[in-house]
Amino acid sequence: MTIVVGTAGHIDHGKTTLLRALTGIDADRLPEERRRGMTIEVGYAHLVLPGGTPLDFVDVPGHDALVGNMLVGAGEIDAALLVVAADDGPRAQTLEHLELLDALGIHAGLAVVTKADLVDEARLSAVCAAVGTLLGGTLLAGVPVLAVSAQAGTGLDALRDALAALAARLAAAPPRAGGPGRLAIDRAFSIRGRGTIATGSLRGDGVAAGDELRLEPGGRSIRVREVQVHGAAIDGPAGPGRTGLNLAAVEVAALARGQVLTAGPGVEVSDRLLVALRRPAALGGPHAAGETRASGGTHSSGETYAAGGTGLKRVWPPADGTPARLHLGTAQVGARIGRSGREATDLGGGRITALLRLDAPVAVIVGDPFVLRRPSPGLVLAGGVVLDPIPPRGPARRRVTAERLAGLDAAVAARDAERAIAALADLHGVLPRERVEALAAVLPGAAPRRGAAAIVASDVTVGLDTMALTAVAAHHAAAPLSLGLADAELRRALATEVRRRSDPEAHVAGAVAGDVLDRLAAGARLVREGDRWHDPGRAPGLPPDLLAAMGRLEAALSVAAPPSLAAAARAAGCPMDGLRALEATGRIVRVEADLAWAAPAYQRLAALALSMAHQGRLSPAAFRDATGTSRRFVLAILEDLDRRGILRRTPDGHVPGPRAPHSSSAVTESHP
Repeated sequence: MTIVVGTAGHIDHGKTTLLRALTGIDADRLPEERRRGMTIEVGYAHLVLPGGTPLDFVDVPGHDALVGNMLVGAGEIDAALLVVAADDGPRAQTLEHLELLDALGIHAGLAVVTKADLVDEARLSAVCAAVGTLLGGTLLAGVPVLAVSAQAGTGLDALRDALAALAARLAAAPPRAGGPGRLAIDRAFSIRGRGTIATGSLRGDGVAAGDELRLEPGGRSIRVREVQVHGAAIDGPAGPGRTGLNLAAVEVAALARGQVLTAGPGVEVSDRLLVALRRPAALGGPHAAGETRASGGTHSSGETYAAGGTGLKRVWPPADGTPARLHLGTAQVGARIGRSGREATDLGGGRITALLRLDAPVAVIVGDPFVLRRPSPGLVLAGGVVLDPIPPRGPARRRVTAERLAGLDAAVAARDAERAIAALADLHGVLPRERVEALAAVLPGAAPRRGAAAIVASDVTVGLDTMALTAVAAHHAAAPLSLGLADAELRRALATEVRRRSDPEAHVAGAVAGDVLDRLAAGARLVREGDRWHDPGRAPGLPPDLLAAMGRLEAALSVAAPPSLAAAARAAGCPMDGLRALEATGRIVRVEADLAWAAPAYQRLAALALSMAHQGRLSPAAFRDATGTSRRFVLAILEDLDRRGILRRTPDGHVPGPRAPHSSSAVTESHP
């Protein structure tokens, strides 16, 4: 396992020099960076510890104007390396970087006081103590603080030992991210003769040469030509850590920082995020014009940055509609914080929920950490995690309650797939299979599910079951002679109820309706006969006089040229309930409103038509002569067979259609 460590700290405090002393690699890769002596873009270096554990370092800019670039690197790290110069002490960007790391939820790391050779022992001790005090207000409280001189080489061995201990702790902890391989792009460039390269911190399962990845947002499929780790191609799959991917048949212009390359389900794309926000650490960061030192300190309220006289206030919780800049992974996008709807609740402990509306879609997974900053001037508004990348819409928003939000937050914090799936199903009412698969891919502990179109909340399940049973009972009461409620009618009613209670697409609602009926049938709570549903306690037989009338009608229609259906029913004394029962059980085949045949008679005529069509193009006249009927009956049967695809009409006559059975005797099996 490769550990990704990100540097943090004020400009010119020696971050890049320290990494050069540790790794022998100059992370300042741009000529302008070397000329100006400052990191502008994110840089990278690596080190293999004596025990064989690899460390990847992300060297981020320390200049105030480049905080956005700093977050590109910090968004994908496992641990932080805070750097403070002994001669300068904690400065503006020291504080802001600490606030950002805290907002991202980074709790593992080290602090290094550099340039130890430039100050006396008293000053060095004072700065180390000040750094420890600063860390005490963040999630990094209690991490080791070491004094180092990169130029003289003093303290480097102790730093390597501390890094080894840090790596061991992280390796023993649960992984930050599981699931399919995914790489948030931080750089994309082209090398002559090699093609397009994308780099980033790989998470989840490995990625190997030849894999097909999906680029999100967008969904484009891209093949991996080669995988590089630390500048060298590898044969097997790359594990988590800094990785370069040589991509086939894609231009650099098609790739952008913030996009994600992924190998499977789990990554979702959305411009609305349901999130849990955490009150940021207030360390007195650089928010005053011309401010270079944190001389203003932290105010007792923790809400106002008064240094320099700006009086810039940080309100908690953020007001509804507050504009912000979302930093998630390597993506940066404008956002507005929604706090006026059902999605806003207090989770306690300085944590709240909110709905983020983004200026553009982002690729995201459940549990992703992020930072919200004020667009200008820079101010950390909140840290947070994504609870639901695709929050409820429409009717499902009525299900959003404080209790359900708290349950989802607890499940995501525990990284428990089963709890998260149940909590999201409870929140939405209906959670489609695709979303269940996405959660199961990135959170551990999901049980396999087969067949179900969606996970349905328990209260919705009870409501749908009750509706189906009530609808069938009501049908029996209204039509006591009926064989039952039509399947299509019951499915439509259930699908409509699903969409009234939740927000799934129409095909998901229809599939859920089918699951409801399958479950009720399996539990013997409803019985299906043909295309009708009835109560299992209802006697399946019909009254003898009705059965006799139905038999008389069926006999009247068992001829090649039957009378009109209405006339035959009157003559047989068969009421409408009997007529519906004959049709529902397939004993008669109705081809027009007033024209029907008994099923055996229709089968014989249809089989004859198909047999003649196989021998040559079948004309209505030839079929009329073969049946000894009239044009009215012949055209009705031929048109019905055309509609069902058994025959196909051509200018020269009818030929076998796309749904014609292999045997003409089986022609009626496809009749609805």
